[in-house]
Amino acid sequence: MINSLFDNIKRKTIITGHYGSGKTEFAVSLTLMLAKHFNENKTAIIDLDIVNPYFRSQEQRELLESNGITVYGSAYNKVITAELPALNANIRIPLESDSRRVIIDVGGNDAGALVLNQFSKYFTDGETTVLTVVNTNRPDTSDIDSIIKHITAIESITNLTISSIVNNTHMLRETTADDIIHGNKICKVVCKVTGKKLLCDCYPVGIVDPNDLKELSTNLMPLGLYMRPTWLDK
Repeated sequence: MINSLFDNIKRKTIITGHYGSGKTEFAVSLTLMLAKHFNENKTAIIDLDIVNPYFRSQEQRELLESNGITVYGSAYNKVITAELPALNANIRIPLESDSRRVIIDVGGNDAGALVLNQFSKYFTDGETTVLTVVNTNRPDTSDIDSIIKHITAIESITNLTISSIVNNTHMLRETTADDIIHGNKICKVVCKVTGKKLLCDCYPVGIVDPNDLKELSTNLMPLGLYMRPTWLDK
């Protein structure tokens, strides 16, 4: 099933998603899986989230680099408090390379996706997949209309077409199989209305048993809990 997921994403994969969707968790997990699946040191992740200073993929630089993944993003070599929204010029390196697989982690809603416009020449249809991660337990993407509104806003501001939806309906460490199944049903309707694909349903490893999701016909993608410190749940 995971192999089928890989077959449906191109060399450059842009990941969008509303606040609280688990977008960056998905981005980090997908990047690690790509690096392992293709057994190569030619995987990169670009952190283009310049809106939200918290829960950013750069925070997992050590983990990613230890798996042969190159991390691009801030002009600073580490995440700092009150970081200025300054991007390093070297982020164009993986975008211009014909041999790099690259995940682009974009911040928040349509306002966060606006940063993509300055790199638009790199995002051709033939080599770029645009995804949006949806958590139907969040108020801004809790129903069909709000999800479609979210998708439309991103597409309008970036002139890019979102091809697939990722169902990442969760309640952090309180997530249940029922949450994911509920999100799957809503996302399927959104896909039917918009013509998008449902790329996969995500489940948090160690919290939801994938055997409880057997009724789902889509790809199941395991997510690590890399981005959420345990002290936030106490």
